[in-house]
Amino acid sequence: MVTQEQRKRQLAREKFLRQQQRRTAARRKARVRNSVIASVLGVVLVGSLALYTSGVMKDDDKASASAETTPSAAPTSKAPDPCDKAAAGKVKTETWKKEPAMSIDKSAKYTMKLATTCGEIDIALKTSAAPHTVNSFDFLANKGFFDHTKCHRLTTNGIYVLQCGDPTGSGSGGPGYTIPDENLKDKSLKSNVYPAGTVAMANTGQAHTGGSQFFLVYQDSQLPPSYTPFGTISESGMKVLKKIAAAGESTGAGDGAPNATVVINKATVSKS
Repeated sequence: MVTQEQRKRQLAREKFLRQQQRRTAARRKARVRNSVIASVLGVVLVGSLALYTSGVMKDDDKASASAETTPSAAPTSKAPDPCDKAAAGKVKTETWKKEPAMSIDKSAKYTMKLATTCGEIDIALKTSAAPHTVNSFDFLANKGFFDHTKCHRLTTNGIYVLQCGDPTGSGSGGPGYTIPDENLKDKSLKSNVYPAGTVAMANTGQAHTGGSQFFLVYQDSQLPPSYTPFGTISESGMKVLKKIAAAGESTGAGDGAPNATVVINKATVSKS
């Protein structure tokens, strides 16, 4: 028998999947429109923009859904911002056409440190299980790609994640290239649940469309195993993440920008 809570989670997941489909269709239309404009003006558009989001995890579109399928959440008063001001600096806008060449030692251990305005989040990376993902993060971190970027999305209903890694802060930015899905049969993923402490890649809902956006799970979240799990958050990092989650999100409906000012001042990937 399906409980009310299970049904609520199912409806929430269905809502995210519908939003993903609408966003993908909207992006296709936008690309066609922009191509026509470019040809008329004689403008040569160079480069590409990869889109990263996921079944958590897609772009931060606030598409509405009917009350029948989406449990409403009563607006709450905004919690105090538990974070400090961001360090001085600008987000970098460089992109690349191809995935970086493999340069990490696949047999070694790597860690990623996110020095955020809310505290440090240390992540043990799953190098051997997700080498392409770890190699990409090592490359991007060394380029300063994540520095001064905002974590743009917090979900507090159905799935419980903080999403980061978009230099535009819009939910549609990335490094210009995509990487393959990896480690989708990780032993930590049981019964389609991404456990608290997991770090995984966001994507467009299609296979092999990960880029730079990723999400940090602060509470067990039921999701299909479609998002590369590539790291585990330390105990101290989980305290920071839960502090961010406790401040809530901006819409009061369970999916929006975090009320906390979450900025990655510096991201560092190190070989242990």
